[in-house]
Formats: sequence, C-alpha cells, structure tokens
Amino acid sequence: MRTLVTGAAGFIGSHLCRRLVADGNEVVALDDLSDGKLENLADVPGVRFVEADLRDEEAVRAAAGGCAVVFHQGAMRSVPRSIELPEQTTDVNVRGTLNVLLAAREARATVVFASSSSVYGDQMTFPLREDMAPLPRSPYAASKLAGEAFCRAWWLSFGVPTVSLRYFNVYGPGQDPANEYAALVPRFTMACLTGHRPVVHGDGEQSRDFTYIDDVLEANLLAARAPEEARGQVLNVGGGRAPTTVNRILEIVAGLTEATPDPVHTNPREGDVRRTEADVSLARRSIGYEPQVDIDEGLGRVVDWFRSAWAGVASQ
Repeated sequence: MRTLVTGAAGFIGSHLCRRLVADGNEVVALDDLSDGKLENLADVPGVRFVEADLRDEEAVRAAAGGCAVVFHQGAMRSVPRSIELPEQTTDVNVRGTLNVLLAAREARATVVFASSSSVYGDQMTFPLREDMAPLPRSPYAASKLAGEAFCRAWWLSFGVPTVSLRYFNVYGPGQDPANEYAALVPRFTMACLTGHRPVVHGDGEQSRDFTYIDDVLEANLLAARAPEEARGQVLNVGGGRAPTTVNRILEIVAGLTEATPDPVHTNPREGDVRRTEADVSLARRSIGYEPQVDIDEGLGRVVDWFRSAWAGVASQ
C-alpha cells in the first residue's frame, strides 16, 4: 500500500514511516524541515522524501497522488510557540490540513489526522471524553480543533474517510531534548544523565496522560482501516491508565538514571492545562485501540535509548 506521511521528519512522523516500511508499505514522506530533521529518516530505507510546505497546495497534491492513506502528522506544534506566533500557527495548521484534505479527495485516500488533547482545555470532570465541549486555551489547540471540524466535514460532504486522533502527551525514544519546545520527558532524561538541573514549570503537580510512541503508531494503523461507523469521528489516544504528575516523571527518571536532581521551578507556561486524562473506551470500541506500554516501562525504554544515542554528551 502506498501512503503519505506529512511531518515525516519529526518525532512521531519518522517513527510512523519506520513502522510503515517495516510492514511492507510504500511511503512518501513530506516535511519542510522547519522543525523535523532529515536524519530522523536516515535509517528508514526506501522512503521517497518530498521537501515541501503544507501550505503549498500543489506540492501536497502531487505527494498524495496514488496514496491510499494520508497520515497527517505535520503541523506547527507547541502551545507556547502558538502563543508567540498565533498567525503562523493558524496558517500552517489550518491551511495545511485543508490542503491535505483537498489532496486526499482527489486521490480517494483515507486521512488519519493527528489532533491533540489540548483541544479540551481545562475541564471540571475526568477522564476526558470526546463528547465534552472543547475549551481550547491556545491558538495551537484552536487550530487542531479546526482541523477536526474540517475532517468531519470532508467525510460528510465529500465522502473522504477521515479519523481524527487526539494525542495525549506522546513520548518515546528519539525526541529531541535540545529543541526549544521539547517535551519534558527528553528534557528530564538529558538533565539527569548530564548532571544539569531540570526545569519544572509551576509546582510540578500538574498531571498528564503520557502515551508511549508505539501505542500511538498502533492507533494510526488501526484508524487507517477503521470501519465506516468510525469515519468522521474524533478518538482519544491516551495511555489508558491514571495520569502521572510532572514531579513523578522526574522521580522515575531520576531513579532510572541514579541521579539526584535539584529542579529549577519557573512560572507555569501560558496556555498549559492543569490535568489531562483520556477515556479511551470509544477508541477501543471503534478501532480496537488498546494501549500496551505503561509509564514505567516506557520511561525505561527512553532512558536506555538516550544512554546509547547520547552517550558522548551524557558522559561530559
């Protein structure tokens, strides 16, 4: 099967390309390299790489030609960055998603859209269910909510099969700790391995539903072959267990690395929510999603990967 992965040189996109190739699929990988790195695809044989901006309608259309599925991972990510650059975030994420849907309609392809748990905002009841009214707190969250609406409209108006997956705090090997907007797992891991002080935004008691990368990949593959009743729907993709506080993540990583970190506390980040917790029962019923990797096992894999991949840096 021929597939297109947008945002292919990023963390999730490159893992998805690797899995698709391993499963025997032909993969077209599209990325503008503004955030992703081509080296993330260096060990993925046979991928046809297309360097293009999601806002380039013709380039997206050409890349999608002949594809049965488009895994739309590409976006201008990060809540803090969207606060700084709301116009660009909206332009890339909304216009880019529109271009993907236009291309998929022409190619008669299924679209699996990477949305975000950030669309929920701060809710009063947990776990978070897809039928709750979204309360996006940032331009990034609003852009993802708009993408979900476009995906549903394309299914209802044009019969383009779509499934939107609301990711909850995806982590795993290969995340870049040096990125300005890096997630806390790679930042904490590198700080503990190198003896630096990790930065904790706020009091560290904010909790997250951390989801291991392999579970996210499985959700994408299941969504690509979703039954008709799941098309046009939005599904939570979370870890399937109780959320974990930021302080607890640091505690686990410190134990795995035999470090005694002294964290630096800063003000909470603008646009961040206090808690996320996914109800994955709809995804379980709709596409058979069942998360497999708990937080302790997942963090162990991450630490092992960083020890190997960043050995020279960690020893300095």
